[in-house]
Amino acid sequence: MTKGADLAARNDADIDRVANALADAARRVITPFFRRHDLTTDNKLSTGFDPVTEADRAAEAAMREILARERPADAILGEEFGAKDGTSGLTWVLDPIDGTRGFLSGTPTWGVLIAVNDAQGPFYGLIDQPYIGERFIGDAAGARFVGPKGAGALATRAPRALAQAIVFTTFPEVGSLVERNAFHAVASRARLTRYGMDCYAYALVAAGQVDLVIEAGLQPYDIQAPIALIEAAGGLVTDWQGGPAHEGGRVVAAANTAIHAEALALLREHCG
Repeated sequence: MTKGADLAARNDADIDRVANALADAARRVITPFFRRHDLTTDNKLSTGFDPVTEADRAAEAAMREILARERPADAILGEEFGAKDGTSGLTWVLDPIDGTRGFLSGTPTWGVLIAVNDAQGPFYGLIDQPYIGERFIGDAAGARFVGPKGAGALATRAPRALAQAIVFTTFPEVGSLVERNAFHAVASRARLTRYGMDCYAYALVAAGQVDLVIEAGLQPYDIQAPIALIEAAGGLVTDWQGGPAHEGGRVVAAANTAIHAEALALLREHCG
């Protein structure tokens, strides 16, 4: 996180312009790689499987090239190429393919994540799904989408009881055994639980389709774009104690304060 953001650097219209240019560039780079059987893939882990592909690296490189030209004073934090210092007090947070496992599997639920933060946290968030052609954006002007069926405003779902809710997480095991048990304490009370949607689940919260996303073990680049998007749409995103979530870790994204409170009480009860 950067501090002391220069107010002149916080030009929301220019940030939106550049963010869309980044997303357009990432689409152009990534799409030709999707569902290719000869895709070059490396494993970041010595034990387990955390894949990175040539598409991840090429997309982040393309976005960084645009930022170097259009916003050279801003800092950058990217999943593939780390941190670059800046002087403006603003940081662009990039995840070129959130959901690389899904990308490798051919499912269209991965996405490009672009966020911009200042000392208070992320204030701009974009989730782009290049294959489907959907883009979700949240900022001070509100939350909006554009896709194959047109464009419009986004709003999260109105309050309803957990017993009527739809809950998502990426991995069935969630994290540690304690974290898994805490998640299932919430999920067992919900109407419907779904797995494996990566960043697309957060977009569905903003779109009013999903009530909760609960995850653990996240990085800042996994969650900062969803935070800004969901908050702009009327929801909220915190850690499992109700505090800020922009540094990652345990995260609960909720459509409204009522469902958030119900989920948080169960997570605290089972996870401390």
